[in-house]
Amino acid sequence: MPEDSRYIHGVSPAEQGRLSTLNRLLNPGSLRELAVRAGDRVLEVGSGLGELARAMGRISGVRVVAVERSPEQLAEARRAALDAREGGLVDFREGDARRLPLADSERGAFDVAHTRFLVEHLPDPLSAVAEMVRAVRPGGRIVLEDDDHDVLRLWPEPPGLRTLWNAYVRTYDRIGNDPYVGRRLVSLLVSAGARPVRNQWLFFGSCSGHADFATHAENLAGVLESSRAAILEAEILEAAFIDRTIAEIREWSRRPDAAIWYAVCWAEGVKPGVSGAPAP
Repeated sequence: MPEDSRYIHGVSPAEQGRLSTLNRLLNPGSLRELAVRAGDRVLEVGSGLGELARAMGRISGVRVVAVERSPEQLAEARRAALDAREGGLVDFREGDARRLPLADSERGAFDVAHTRFLVEHLPDPLSAVAEMVRAVRPGGRIVLEDDDHDVLRLWPEPPGLRTLWNAYVRTYDRIGNDPYVGRRLVSLLVSAGARPVRNQWLFFGSCSGHADFATHAENLAGVLESSRAAILEAEILEAAFIDRTIAEIREWSRRPDAAIWYAVCWAEGVKPGVSGAPAP
């Protein structure tokens, strides 16, 4: 199994644009469920473009450390923060989720550690979750949001979608990652030493006629376009089939009865122990 992680969608400007749009769709729900409070110290792991980290940092008294491995994503996050005149809002750091760049005094000091769409890209997700547990104080929260790629449903289903989606899913296990890791989030928390307290879905779907439907549909097309190279590299499908199916998705998005159903898996755990005392 590969020892390193690999983000199959790349870091092109088009992919960064898709991720920024995805943030606008998802961040309100994530912020609502995270319920970060004034005075919290928050660790955001795999922070990407930093948009969710900055949104948490806008809450009065919240201090955010955001860790991102990709230099390209980190550079864009810092640029966007400066452009928004929020350069001091988040402490952005380059580093690996499995070896967090934290000072000794910071370990065991955070109130909340959160990650979204990270562990699906790690051959050993437990190592990252265990680092998050070590980073929070006793009684602190660890929140995982990630995908289970088995839950996607479109109606009416565009021709070729199921074949292309299955090919996309296979690019994960080809490199040692788990495309269904969302269903294992509670198990990962337990294995990392946290006590699970909550799991749920965050709905991520829409239908024709809703203001955000075109954005959801284009995000799906973008996910598949950005995984095209990985699918071809694995010799799962031919380029013509991939391109034709993506065109069918865009055509489907113009139907008056089109609907997309998806959900992000959410799991929350608490680090055992009493704040101010060592965890057992």
